[in-house]
Amino acid sequence: MVENDAAAVYVDEDIGADTEQTPGTESAPYKSLQFAYLQKPARSQYLTRKSDGSDESSQWKPATKSAMKKTVNYFEQQKKKQGREKEIAAQRQKEEEERERVFEEAKKITLEEDKSLPKAVKIRLDETDTSVAKLREHDGSGDPGTRVRVFGRVHRQRKQKDVLFVTLRDGYGYLQCVFAGILAKTYDAITLTRETSMEVIGEMYALPPGAHAPNQRELHVDYYEIKPGWKAPGGEDAITNKVQAGGDPQILLDNRHLLLRGDIASSVMFVRDAVEFAFHQTYRELRLRKVSPPALVQTQVEGGATLFKFDYYGEEAFLTQSSQLYLETVLPSMGDVYCIEKSFRAEKSLTRRHLSEYTHIEAELDFITFSDLLDHLELVMCRVIELTLADPVIAAYVKELNPEFKVPERPFKRMKYSDAIDWLKEHNIPNEDGHPHTFGDDIAEAAERRMTDIINRPIFLTHFPVEIKAFYMQKDKDDPRVTESVDCLMPGVGEIVGGSMRMDDWGELMKAYEREGIDSKPYYWYTDQRKYGSSPHGGYGLGLERFLAWMCKQHTVRDTCLYPRYMGRCIP
Repeated sequence: MVENDAAAVYVDEDIGADTEQTPGTESAPYKSLQFAYLQKPARSQYLTRKSDGSDESSQWKPATKSAMKKTVNYFEQQKKKQGREKEIAAQRQKEEEERERVFEEAKKITLEEDKSLPKAVKIRLDETDTSVAKLREHDGSGDPGTRVRVFGRVHRQRKQKDVLFVTLRDGYGYLQCVFAGILAKTYDAITLTRETSMEVIGEMYALPPGAHAPNQRELHVDYYEIKPGWKAPGGEDAITNKVQAGGDPQILLDNRHLLLRGDIASSVMFVRDAVEFAFHQTYRELRLRKVSPPALVQTQVEGGATLFKFDYYGEEAFLTQSSQLYLETVLPSMGDVYCIEKSFRAEKSLTRRHLSEYTHIEAELDFITFSDLLDHLELVMCRVIELTLADPVIAAYVKELNPEFKVPERPFKRMKYSDAIDWLKEHNIPNEDGHPHTFGDDIAEAAERRMTDIINRPIFLTHFPVEIKAFYMQKDKDDPRVTESVDCLMPGVGEIVGGSMRMDDWGELMKAYEREGIDSKPYYWYTDQRKYGSSPHGGYGLGLERFLAWMCKQHTVRDTCLYPRYMGRCIP
């Protein structure tokens, strides 16, 4: 035994245990010298052993000077660390107590609207007309500004000394609101969260020089209210934790109802609204009449493989793939017509340009030639863009989303299918099987997009072979191998429009039914158009989501519709 055994601390690296319950005796030693010193510092001796199989190694020996030096240094570091942690914990406790005190004081504050002030005028946040919301000078001089009442949700907020700046959003615009004095010290103000709904009343002021805010104005608040149920959660449930830029795409889609409140998603929806309205305006200018065909049908348009089937009172029926056939039936009575409706394709595809439900802009034109159809398409698309960009607010959204976007030059490049096949071969772009393209190939999406991106301008790809196009398409009189058909291809997206002249001869249509193995009986109402005063006519379908993906430079059409539906997703 060693001297002063009672004061010794034992460390055995093989059988020891580093726990607070370990006594550090010879029969129950610690495992490490550092832990032993932390538990029992500055003892007279620290005896260690580590077995290597020899008799000598089983003997207890005093810890070496170098080992003790490292251990003492480690102890001092831990002591300082514990001291800092205690200071931090104490500071946090103090801050928490101060926060609770501030909260309790804030809860005692009650606000009442000053009824002696001028009656507030309710406005939307984008109303900047001085007749609606006159501004007072930023220094308070001049005539009073309009006292207004606004409603919105918290889009951003920041605190500067005792002043709270809140930017509200209401779907029409943004307004910076300034909360000062007691208004910034209420419980609702100091616990304000993003997306909380508010009613705010105050006087409109011009912005000070050098300051920046939406529309260069701000609301100096004299009263506000956050009613029960209006407050958005914070902490883990805060919207910024639910949807984050660059987050997992599937999680973002699960929470699309929240994502739509963000700048990018809402900007695309604003542009979508303007584009759809511009189509209506353009068709009105061109004297096309709007109709609303049925969505529940018992005939196919684009092939049976992509039909959504369902039971219709005991009969087989489908969700429509296209309204085209119904549009054709009203040409004799209404002239040129169009519709903006939903179409459905049961395509088991997960590409970035496919949806199972999409908005289909379709039109049918009477007594036209194929050249007339192409001219009309150019006119419609360019006019829609012109009308959309004529609104400075929408133009700003497009500029933010797609800085390089501009109205395409007319005429669009016109390229026959046979010339496209030659172009693909010359540029060594193979077909889906990895072989050079040949006449008759259905040009795959990847090859089509590569060609469009290289040419880098809108393309009317025309005159596709009969075998790869729909049964109703008119054959080219100069080359019966091909149809008078067109796909409009846009850089970055590919096909956004498909159209053609329609068969106007009864006999030709009956042969087409037979060729495709289609029973003509359910189509009697469509076939009759060729019996009762037929005419040369044509039309097209434009995918609104693809048009927007091109215009707003969105990677996928899923980001250009409100709630995308595609294989595997039907929520939220």
